[in-house]
Amino acid sequence: MAKVNEATAMEIDDPNSNVSDQISPKYSVHVLQLLKSAQMQHGLRHGDYARYRRYCTARLRRLYKSLKFTHGRGKYTRKAITESTVTEVRFLHLVLYTAERAWSHAMEKRQLPDGPNARQRIYLIGRLRKAVKWADLFSHLCSVKGDSRTSLEAEAYASYMKGNLLFEQDQNWDTALRNFKSARAVYEELGKYGDVENQVLCRERVEELEPSIRYCLHKIGESNLQASELLQIGEMEGPALDLFKAKLEAVMAEARSQQAASLTEFYWLGNRFPITNAKTRVAILKAQELEKDLHGPSADSLSAEKRLATFDKIFTAYHEARSCIRSDLASAGNAENVKDDLNGLDKAVSAVLGQRTIERNQLLVSIAKSKLTRRRDDKNEKVTKPEELVRLYDLLLQNTADLSDLVSSGRDRKPEEVTFAEECQLKSLAFRAERCFYLARSYSLAGKRTEAYSLYCRARSLAENALQKFQSHSNIEQMMIKELKTLYDECRSYSCIEHATGIIEEEKAPENLSKKISTISLNGAHKKVEKYLLEKLDLYESAVSDSNVKALPRIEPFPPALQSIPRNPIVLDLAYNAIDFPSLENRMKKDKKGFISRLWR
Repeated sequence: MAKVNEATAMEIDDPNSNVSDQISPKYSVHVLQLLKSAQMQHGLRHGDYARYRRYCTARLRRLYKSLKFTHGRGKYTRKAITESTVTEVRFLHLVLYTAERAWSHAMEKRQLPDGPNARQRIYLIGRLRKAVKWADLFSHLCSVKGDSRTSLEAEAYASYMKGNLLFEQDQNWDTALRNFKSARAVYEELGKYGDVENQVLCRERVEELEPSIRYCLHKIGESNLQASELLQIGEMEGPALDLFKAKLEAVMAEARSQQAASLTEFYWLGNRFPITNAKTRVAILKAQELEKDLHGPSADSLSAEKRLATFDKIFTAYHEARSCIRSDLASAGNAENVKDDLNGLDKAVSAVLGQRTIERNQLLVSIAKSKLTRRRDDKNEKVTKPEELVRLYDLLLQNTADLSDLVSSGRDRKPEEVTFAEECQLKSLAFRAERCFYLARSYSLAGKRTEAYSLYCRARSLAENALQKFQSHSNIEQMMIKELKTLYDECRSYSCIEHATGIIEEEKAPENLSKKISTISLNGAHKKVEKYLLEKLDLYESAVSDSNVKALPRIEPFPPALQSIPRNPIVLDLAYNAIDFPSLENRMKKDKKGFISRLWR
């Protein structure tokens, strides 16, 4: 970044002196804007701290070379950056990117799959200490060499880095709170001035700092934050929140392990299955907490993307529980009672996982239905086709069939299990009607009126049959009954539309046929033709009335292609080269030459 505010040398004329006083130049660095742009362009948009660290390393190498500030050749000789060293703004960039490289390395260790172990955590804290050291140096240099705004931003950056270090160390929460509040105050003031982009960035940084401040207050004891409120804070996005999210996940895992001690049984359809493995308890407890977010009072306020992400977390938790259960089954030995309990628990967890899979696919269906009649908007979202809904309903039918088979398996079935299997069969009837309806829509868009009309009538009869069975069953959701009634009415209206459209097309068929026949040409030399009419006379298919055919039909290629014809053979005299003729030199007349001609040979 070039110098923005560089004071010019000012000379004061003095008759008694020729000395000119010069004001030292002041550099300007938009710290937050510079870092935010680099982070978003080089990995942190997707949380890739390793890529961002590589960028910082490459950026530092370019700065060192361009400034000719390398640390010796062959042998490393460290050069310190002091106030006198800073002769241009790029020296400030050196210090800033060194701090960023250390911070990104620490965050990379924090994002390991199983979390950092003891040695890695010591290394992580060491990198954060180095980031704090360079951030303090950057703040000091900016206070001397930078303008007032740069000095304020550098101070806020150093306070933020100190707060991160204390936050990770789990100690001195009051000092961490003081640093975070100092950074927030600076960004709040800076957000009142400057251009619009800078104001937006400052407000975003203030919002990112707020969860860390609230968590520090919670640890000190000056806040009454509940666990649900902490989880809501953890749903916010931003690079400044990744350390907070990691800390929150560790706290929630510890809280789950404490609560899991009281979770000794798993209830499902009137059955109670004991849970002996601690890992299984924690996984099931995590899944149940996530299910409360989906079925709680605040579920309607969640967006579709967040609900899908929550479903993915639920699936991960239940799969982890199933793997723990099956490992316990493998090590159970010959204890029949333990095996029966574990098999029952595995069946119950698999059934709940099947239920959540059906709910997720129903959510995908609702998203696809909302995009079915929508045209492409400014975001260029893909419009849903009826075939995609047919595929989703195929998945739902398979899910309900698998769940019904799972619940129906076993010898001693309780009444709750029988009722649940009947509900699965009733839901499959509704899914079949919906699938038939959207299959009819796909045929209608393809211009096949007869098939579409037949499928609409079939979907109407399936919906009517499902409604009759639903009304005799009291446990079915009213929402599904309402959707079936709407489907029944739509099937009736669409079948009438298809019937009328088919009659209109049949009335106009002779006119359309004559128009299409008039477009038939003898050849198709200028267009690619798969097959000509004379080549498929043995096939019973229309060449002019099919609406799916884009190219005009062609009768035969003209002019016709060249064909090979027989001709007279070419006679070649091959024996001439093989004949050895006799010498005729003795019969040839010889010239007589004199003595003088012999001399000129």
